[in-house]
Amino acid sequence: MKIGIIGAANVGKTTIFNALTGMDIPTTIYTTTEAEPHIAVVKVPDERLDRLSEIYRPRKTTHATVEYVDYLGITKGDLAQNRKVLDLIKDVDAIVHVIRGFSDDSVIHPLGDVNPLRDAETIRLELIFSDLELVEKRLERISEAKKKGKKTDPQEEEVLKKCKASLESERPLRDVEFSEEELLALRHLQFITLKPEVMVINLDEASLNTPKEKELLEEFNKRFNDPTVTLSGKIEMEIAQLSPEEQEAFLEDLGIKEPAMNRLIRVCYEHLGLISFFTVGEDECRAWTIKKGTPAQKAAGKIHSDIERGFIRAEVISYDDFIASGSMAEARQRGLLRLEGKTYEVKDGDIINFRFNV
Repeated sequence: MKIGIIGAANVGKTTIFNALTGMDIPTTIYTTTEAEPHIAVVKVPDERLDRLSEIYRPRKTTHATVEYVDYLGITKGDLAQNRKVLDLIKDVDAIVHVIRGFSDDSVIHPLGDVNPLRDAETIRLELIFSDLELVEKRLERISEAKKKGKKTDPQEEEVLKKCKASLESERPLRDVEFSEEELLALRHLQFITLKPEVMVINLDEASLNTPKEKELLEEFNKRFNDPTVTLSGKIEMEIAQLSPEEQEAFLEDLGIKEPAMNRLIRVCYEHLGLISFFTVGEDECRAWTIKKGTPAQKAAGKIHSDIERGFIRAEVISYDDFIASGSMAEARQRGLLRLEGKTYEVKDGDIINFRFNV
């Protein structure tokens, strides 16, 4: 999974990036228009995989991973500058939109004062305008091609007009209902407002666990269809630099249940409809990420195309049943290990051994 971190300047994007990745990229109080993108890959924490590794003691344990990309801030009214940012993250699976909720006189706010709801609306509009520009350019090219007698795709033109109507009414494309065929026709354009979005309000420490935090969440949940998370980037960045033991004590003192790294990945997985299944053995215990509702044969292709092509059966047991049994032999004895066909819908936490022949 690849996630792009976006937001206006000076909202704490790089601080959040550090919190999510455990890195220590220097942050600045000044707005910049030139910078190198920050990219990092982190493991998806999964206690189930850790437990399976304790049992099997494999040579290798492979977690699912998330790649985070952080770049320049989005600027109100600057389509050319914003295009640089959006071109970098056009292939991400989801976007994390960071919104400033902290006050700090030493950090300039590009719009003058801290107003999370207004700022979120402003950035959303910039993304909508960017997609609208793409739609208009594409429709223009189709029109020119038709005038020259060239063949065009009528379905693409129709769905682009549908997009244009939505964007002109300031509605992001992810809030529009598209058929699978329509989405296929749009895929090559990589619209940013079509991507799933998680909103992160970056608060100061004093605002955590207060009526202000609760009120902000309520306002955002009323206004937007996207999940919203509140956290303090500054604190979370400090947490990310600590050892697991120190993290636990620090989180307890602050009344935080889990670090932002874990919480945000979980929210993104839920929002994107992603689940994990496991393969286990002495060589490797591994977590694989798939879409909820994926049939067994297609899930097999996540491991290797040959396994998908030569799929015979999937030997399946749920994680909970396996742990309750204590071993695969005992699970087999209890009849908890079952054979499933190619159309079986893989469940979150399934442990699978694929039988195939090529």
